[in-house]
Amino acid sequence: MHKLARLANADQAPTSLSRRGFVISALGAGFSLAFLPFDQSIAASVAGTSKPAFDPSIWFQIDRDGTVTVNIAKSEMGQHVGTALARILAEELEADWASVKINYVDTDPKWGLMVTGGSWSVWQSYQPLARAGAAGRIALVAEGARLMGVPVESCIARSGNVTSGSRTISYANIVERGNIAQAFTPEQLKAIVLKKPADRRLIGHDVQAMDVKAKTDGSAMYGIDAKVDGMVYARALLPPTRYGCSVKSIKDDAARKVKGYIKTIALNDPSGSVPGWVVVLADSYAGAIRASEMVKVDWKVGSAANVSEADIQAHGAKLIKDTSKGATVVAEDGVEAAFAAASLKIEQTYTTSTVLHFQLEPVNALALQKDGIWHIHTGNQWQSLALPTLAKALGVPESKVIMHSYLLGGGFGRRLNGDYTVPAALAAQAFGRPVKLICTRADDARFDSPRSPSIQRLRMAFNATGKVTAMEHDASAGWPTEAMIPAFLSKGKNGQPYDAFAISGADHWYNVGAQRVRTISNDLASNTFRPGWLRSVGPGWTNWAVESFVDEAAHAAKLDPLAFRLTMLDASGKNAGSAPNAVGGAARMAHVLKRVAEKAGWGKTLPADTALGIASTFGQERDMPTWTACVARVKVDRKTGNVKVEQLYMVIDCGTVIHPDGALAQAEGGSLWGVSMALHEGTEFVNGQVRDTNLGAYTPLRMADVPALDIEFVASAETPMGMGEPPTTVVGPAIGNAIFAAVGARLRHLPMRPADVLKALDTGAVKKV
Repeated sequence: MHKLARLANADQAPTSLSRRGFVISALGAGFSLAFLPFDQSIAASVAGTSKPAFDPSIWFQIDRDGTVTVNIAKSEMGQHVGTALARILAEELEADWASVKINYVDTDPKWGLMVTGGSWSVWQSYQPLARAGAAGRIALVAEGARLMGVPVESCIARSGNVTSGSRTISYANIVERGNIAQAFTPEQLKAIVLKKPADRRLIGHDVQAMDVKAKTDGSAMYGIDAKVDGMVYARALLPPTRYGCSVKSIKDDAARKVKGYIKTIALNDPSGSVPGWVVVLADSYAGAIRASEMVKVDWKVGSAANVSEADIQAHGAKLIKDTSKGATVVAEDGVEAAFAAASLKIEQTYTTSTVLHFQLEPVNALALQKDGIWHIHTGNQWQSLALPTLAKALGVPESKVIMHSYLLGGGFGRRLNGDYTVPAALAAQAFGRPVKLICTRADDARFDSPRSPSIQRLRMAFNATGKVTAMEHDASAGWPTEAMIPAFLSKGKNGQPYDAFAISGADHWYNVGAQRVRTISNDLASNTFRPGWLRSVGPGWTNWAVESFVDEAAHAAKLDPLAFRLTMLDASGKNAGSAPNAVGGAARMAHVLKRVAEKAGWGKTLPADTALGIASTFGQERDMPTWTACVARVKVDRKTGNVKVEQLYMVIDCGTVIHPDGALAQAEGGSLWGVSMALHEGTEFVNGQVRDTNLGAYTPLRMADVPALDIEFVASAETPMGMGEPPTTVVGPAIGNAIFAAVGARLRHLPMRPADVLKALDTGAVKKV
């Protein structure tokens, strides 16, 4: 397991619990709970101030008026993560939900790993937050019993009160009058018995997300809203290529005539994040834009100046053909023998285009130095990754940089890469005043860390009885983890490093006999742009290939695509599943498939050129599966090639659903982005840059094309899994499979545009080898 996954997979014994005890104490004006290193004195911590020298990680506080503040070390970008996490803690604390508020924290080592991505937040945080809430409840009940002069055994906690018979004392009163001091060892924390699902009154019940009012009345603060006195504005002039550029000369004579123009600076970036960048400063953003259009920069151009999308894909195909390249992720014995003995062999190649993020709020940052500390005001998804980069760029220790948290106007993985904070910081350092840098929409597109184009080759072998005996999957794309945090690369079965985020999904739950999966970094892609994480990352292309190929295999074997899948989801061997995350294994994927087929009326007769397509996935990572199945109903116009998605049926098993309304919103948004990437979204590299830089040419799904959605969650008491990525991974192949069922046109490239449908109408479904 790669290092990043190890940090996330703290489900049974969270990292913070294994290294630290839990201390509860009355501090300052209220009541706090903290994870503390056990080599520190518990007595000293209880007697200390609200800011002890050993730097505790505070999860929540209860003020003297009874307000419960839950500190959220995750980023809010529309998914209502604060509401979900607060409900986990408040459930076990027995807090009055009306008294709960959330606080998105700034960076501090005490919070540990600060990252919001990979559908990890609820799954990763559930155990620590639930046990923190339960420990708080235990301490409050004990002190409440003492204050009322009753046995602890006679007390229960309900909605912010401790009750014994007819006597009740509020949490607020306990905090005001009490002397709360209790310590829990890691073993004691682990031994706490959490509520049974039937006893929950917050988790799984609908409630309005806490941030709705602020987002609708305009009071919510996003990074783009940040302001400080004395700041100036910056607009960047981007070099012709992402890497290898340097500034030869700058001419700003014409810009000097623009009112408010200050100066133009060529940035010197020790971190390598923005080589060749130039920023134009003015006293207003409008002035910075006007002036920047008049500044002339002569660059020395990087080596990718002539690279095209076709070059990247051709290079990927060449890498795949070289069997000495890449890392083997799954390497089971018998693959060659199975293919040699096969009665039927099929092979296909699948590709996907470059995909941009185009989040609503373009990337931005405000940087300033105060009292020797650099303050970066921005919305970011991975502060723990951005901080060391900022420190390197500024030439200061990481302890001298603080990132202040703001809401994100969309993230989708773009803001996992904090490179956009670097030019603001460098400009502020060079100019000696606070600088607010905002990328224009076009700049944002050119500076994006897009989802890499991909190419994949899949093979399958059948024996004489029609049973699948082997499957091989090779994939090549630019690797985000290699580009941004190579220390988190995994190690393959052949000892070679690889990016799990560029191949997850290929290690599927089907029983295919002998299996081999290989992934190869496309170095030409990585030298042309900085590959990035985009909602679903690798599964956005791996599941496109796997589920399209499985459908093709079913037709080649003359089997119904649903029945074919179910025969391979036998939950045997490595696919049986295991506790705590994958209980039931492939049987749960089979269940969501059966249920979605039932909902959609699988097998029923439909009008001409209209059909159903089916697909199933498990989200992003095998060891944290969100079982998802989708049926797409599409109608294809044979004359124009236009594909109309009439309805999507989806069934999701994500274990315990914490915040139903938020989960549904995630599923709806993910489903529609799945449609968008399947039929509309995608650009290409031309001369080292993306071709489409605004929403006139880059055309996501429009409102008029939104299909009807029928989404159902499986009732479950299993470990809660993630909801950010899974729905995006299953829609594309379901649509592609439906197109084939409707008109016999098999498409193997995303996006599937009308011209592609017309071209494919006469193409055979399966290539036999």
